[in-house]
This record gives sequence, C-alpha cells and structure tokens, in this order.
Amino acid sequence: MKEMNPLVHFEMPAEDRKRMSVFYTKVFGWKTQMLGDDMGSYVLVTTSDVDENGRPKDAGMINGGFYPKTEDSAPYPSLVIAVDDIKESIRNIAAAGGKVLGEPVEIPGFGMYVSFIDTENNRVSLMEPLMNRM
Repeated sequence: MKEMNPLVHFEMPAEDRKRMSVFYTKVFGWKTQMLGDDMGSYVLVTTSDVDENGRPKDAGMINGGFYPKTEDSAPYPSLVIAVDDIKESIRNIAAAGGKVLGEPVEIPGFGMYVSFIDTENNRVSLMEPLMNRM
C-alpha cells in the first residue's frame, strides 16, 4: 500500500489581506503574520498552537495562509499536501492524468512548492518540506 501524504496547509485568496486577517482573527481567533513583498505579500495564518519548528502541536491541525487575489491567481481556496520527493510526486501526478502548473519553487525556510490541477479540475499544491531535504 502506498504511504499516505498528509494535508499540511491551506491557502485562500484575499483582495484585502488586512481586512481578511482582521475578519478571521475576530471570528475564529486565528493569528496572522503579514510577510513583505519579497515573500509575495503572503500572510501566514496560525490556527493552532505550534512547536519550536512552527508545526502544529496537536495531531490533525493545519495552519495556512492568504495570498493576494490577482487576475493570474487561483480565485478559490487551495490545499497543500506534504510529500517526501516533489519530483517523484510531479511524475506521479502527470502519470495519473493531472497537470503540474510550472516548476517547483523554493519558499525560503519552508521547502519546495508547486501547484497542480487534478483530474477534476481542482487546484492543489505540493510541499516538500525543508526538513525532508536535509
């Protein structure tokens, strides 16, 4: 049986990242961290207490982020799956009928990242965490 890769992160588009951050903080108590232009104006979202490595302490919990909504960005939420080998996963996606969207990019301090379209036209992403590459 194939090893299961866990769901580790979510992403949602934001027209106004400050407004979206305030909303989710007020309604759900989430914590947000605004990143700068060098990180694509991304907003890190913490939905669960984290350990010293920034990973959720409680099993089954995930954190996420908000990305700027643009004409080129996905207009809907996305899920991120952790994999041990992003290149192998890309080959498996193509072999199973999915479409990888570009080349993997390094997210400093986190790992390699790439998005894909599954067979049902859903946008999903892969993350090969930095700790897997050490």
